[in-house]
Amino acid sequence: MTTAAMTCTRLTIFTVAGILLQIIGLSIFVFGFFPVKPTLSGVSGSESYRDPFCDSSLISNESELHHPAKLRLLYQELSGISSKYDRLILMVIDGLPAEFVLGKDGKPPEKVLKESMPYTQSLLANGDAIGYHAKAAPPTVTMPRLKAMVSGAIGGFLDVAFNFNTQALLDDNILGQFFRIGWKMVMLGDETWLKLFPGLFMRHDGVSSFFVKDTVQVDRNVSRHLPDELNSDDWNLLILHYLGLDHVGHTGGRNSPLMPAKLKEMDDIVRTMHLRAMMDRSHDQGQTLLIIVSDHGMTENGNHGGSSYEETDSLMLFIGLNSNISDYASATNNVAFQVDLAPTLALLFGVPIPKNNVGVLVPGTLCSLRDFEQLRALELNSWQLLRLMLAQIQSSSFPRVSCNCFLDGTCEGLDLDISECSGDKEKQLICLFRNAAALHGIWKSKKSTESSSTMEDFSRALDAYNTFLKTASEWLASKTTEKPVLLLGLGVSAMLLSCFICGTVFLSLFKEVYHEPKDRVCSLSNLLNLEEVFIFALLLILVISMGSSSMVEEEHYIWHFMVSTFHLLLLFKTAKSFKISKGMNILRDFKFGSIFSLLISGRLLRGWHQGGVNWTYLPDISKWLVQGGSGYVKWIQLISIILVIGLGLYTLFRTGSNRKGVRILAFGFSTCGFLVLLHVGRYQDELSTGFGATVTVKVIYYLLSISSIGASLVLPWSALNKDKSFLAEVGDCLYLIGSAYILCWCLLQQLLQQPINSGPILLLLLQILAILCLSSSDFQVNEWVEITALYYMGMAGHFALGNSNTLATIDVAGAFIGISSHSTILSGILMFMITYASPMLFLLSLVMYIGANLRNHSNSTISTHRETSLGQILKLKLGFPCLVPLCINSILLTAYTVVLLLMRNHLFVWSVFSPKYLYVCATTLCTYIGVCIVAATVTYTFYVTTFLRSNRTRHNNS
Repeated sequence: MTTAAMTCTRLTIFTVAGILLQIIGLSIFVFGFFPVKPTLSGVSGSESYRDPFCDSSLISNESELHHPAKLRLLYQELSGISSKYDRLILMVIDGLPAEFVLGKDGKPPEKVLKESMPYTQSLLANGDAIGYHAKAAPPTVTMPRLKAMVSGAIGGFLDVAFNFNTQALLDDNILGQFFRIGWKMVMLGDETWLKLFPGLFMRHDGVSSFFVKDTVQVDRNVSRHLPDELNSDDWNLLILHYLGLDHVGHTGGRNSPLMPAKLKEMDDIVRTMHLRAMMDRSHDQGQTLLIIVSDHGMTENGNHGGSSYEETDSLMLFIGLNSNISDYASATNNVAFQVDLAPTLALLFGVPIPKNNVGVLVPGTLCSLRDFEQLRALELNSWQLLRLMLAQIQSSSFPRVSCNCFLDGTCEGLDLDISECSGDKEKQLICLFRNAAALHGIWKSKKSTESSSTMEDFSRALDAYNTFLKTASEWLASKTTEKPVLLLGLGVSAMLLSCFICGTVFLSLFKEVYHEPKDRVCSLSNLLNLEEVFIFALLLILVISMGSSSMVEEEHYIWHFMVSTFHLLLLFKTAKSFKISKGMNILRDFKFGSIFSLLISGRLLRGWHQGGVNWTYLPDISKWLVQGGSGYVKWIQLISIILVIGLGLYTLFRTGSNRKGVRILAFGFSTCGFLVLLHVGRYQDELSTGFGATVTVKVIYYLLSISSIGASLVLPWSALNKDKSFLAEVGDCLYLIGSAYILCWCLLQQLLQQPINSGPILLLLLQILAILCLSSSDFQVNEWVEITALYYMGMAGHFALGNSNTLATIDVAGAFIGISSHSTILSGILMFMITYASPMLFLLSLVMYIGANLRNHSNSTISTHRETSLGQILKLKLGFPCLVPLCINSILLTAYTVVLLLMRNHLFVWSVFSPKYLYVCATTLCTYIGVCIVAATVTYTFYVTTFLRSNRTRHNNS
């Protein structure tokens, strides 16, 4: 060894330091980049009814009005808008796409959908209801969408991470405003409402939204209370949140055979509420408004979370507005935003608009009001948005105007001339507001004269307010707090330094392993082979492609191309080597067979799911199997599980070891495999989670955990064999432990993954065994190249299982298998396991890979030199398996961080680049976990074996 060689301790310290630095830099960047929407503290009160330029001291102190009824009268007096409604029913149908009810592109819904909701369609056709395609902002998951509807504010992008651990909503919201004026509220359905608004409801019955297998009971728990609540007159707001339709989508997609029946069930509920709460006048319960909304839509496969039209197309349906809709088209071809619900409800029911609202009045909801009330409503909405704008635009940009300027129509310091608005966005907003205020003042000054131009002035003021509201809302919705540039720069710098440290450590080890002989000619041909050049070129292609939104959406093409081309290079190299050296037909056929199995399995994986975003509708193997019937999928699933068990047991006994520990391990995994088969055959088709299914799955979890952890802890202590060398002994043990890891992970994935993914899990296992066979057959490829190939294959498998860079492809259904009561931590862990099944599988296979290499090279120079330290052996055998995944991930993470920083003002920053960055961060976590497991397992096995051999040597000497 050269004196300049890096010791194992130094290598470990530098690697750990680089990773810690990367974690720190990543944390700094994430918390600095992802937005926290600007908010105003407190809640809206009576100041909302005066223009923003008035001194707050002129406002009466409403805190003295302790009685909610007095506060309600104060708000009604100040608003100047008569409230026509006494009660509100808000029905939330989780996951209902608006096109199921309103159609799409001016066309009515499909016949089967329209026939499934006959009563709702009749209300639309008769003009008794008006519907809107309410665009939801990403991420399209329940909790942030509910927040948006009740507060009018668009939450931060990272709200998707808190969707599974909802906290109380502290921002100003419409429910809080209702509570302040004494409203009594009842909530039935999704327990997310109870977590957002603890202690706000006088009656409630919450159900968990995460048991997606349940499509029946979860809605019956809501509807069973409906007759009693409709007959009660002690509430002002009734919230019904139905989850069944969303669960139908998760389990069977948009075209699930259960979807028409679920839509008919929802339609019957709408009919019941309309007839009993609104049409029945036998009870003196006042005027009731019924609003039907959905929090988000769903993709073809029933998932959501992304920003596609199918996911953001949510419903907003008003029943009982008396808007005099003339035809069906006028009732269905309307567009709004989800955040528009909050200001609309506030003005319809006479409470202040929430302070941080960015929504505008839903067009068509105020048609029954008088002219001055309509303008007053638009004025109040404009003032509220103006207050939010004032918090972000320098006050010097606004002209100073007198208090009550907009009440009496005489504005000192405000030019009443209507001008064309141009310039930057802030100046345009100021100009548009000035025009609307001036036109409103002109109309006020003329309305007493009843001149012929009054209607024209009214229309001009109405249009001016709508123009300002639309522009201001769009600006505020897209506006984020200023990103701390120094903080982001610090985060990126830390990650760049971490990447440099990891790369330096890798190059140091590379030089020591491959360039130790002093007489080696250090030429380019000796430095890099063809496959090595290809590895670096593909890494460069990946980094360059990150700057294109289209390539981010269709990233799977790059990974599949990389892997299949690498396999072809292996085929070319194998054929070339056998041309040079004749003979060894068995070895030749073995190598060719392994490579062809890689190519065939890779092609099947590539065609299993049509991934990405833009071409998911194209045919693929999974669609063909589903169209052929569930029976084909079931048979493939059962056969795949049996083959996985068989291949796993084969790898366990491949070492030729017959000791008791291996037989016990084989029995444990065989039992697990049988239970997985039992669960698939008996319980998987159940729509609700039964007791038997839950117990079976929990037993599987326990057995797999005991088998894998027990193998890693116990096998090294029983591996002593005096007839084998030290490296061969350690290699056998690691090969067995790696086999146990892989079999455990594959059986777990066969249990958790969608049934259609059972085939790809088998194919991924075949790929691992094929690449290990090639590595064991004296394959002339450097170790770091083989490890890189395993990493690349893991990422290609990630997309082959149906994953993409959109949040909509995350499989929520499998994350609650075997969980009897909701647990955010457990379901989050299972969701992570399902999503990163392939990358983790290939990382775990590195244990088996290291064991196979140790067995094949047990007579190497290292094993024959007694003076070689254990640390040196660990460095040479564990260095590349740990450093290669960490270095590749570090390069990709750092590169994409820089790309995200450069694309911070890009049109698709939140819909494309940010979801991808969340995946990159999760991949980083997966790599950390996998490398830690590999390092801990190998180090533990080496030290235990060394300890046992030392004891045996001392015993023999004594």
